[in-house]
Amino acid sequence: EGDECLSRIAQYVVSVPRPEDPDINPFLYTIPLQLLAYEIAVARGCDVDQPRNLAKSVTVE
Repeated sequence: EGDECLSRIAQYVVSVPRPEDPDINPFLYTIPLQLLAYEIAVARGCDVDQPRNLAKSVTVE
């Protein structure tokens, strides 16, 4: 939050507010990081609906 240097060199910046209670941080950062992982996977051409090395016991048919 408030890092203007990063916004000058990066094409996209996602700002996440800093909560007063640091115990909330993992929950607050989960959604932006999941979206980042999704966008990276799509950009790399990965099939996000059928990830590799997924155990058969996890899949539902």
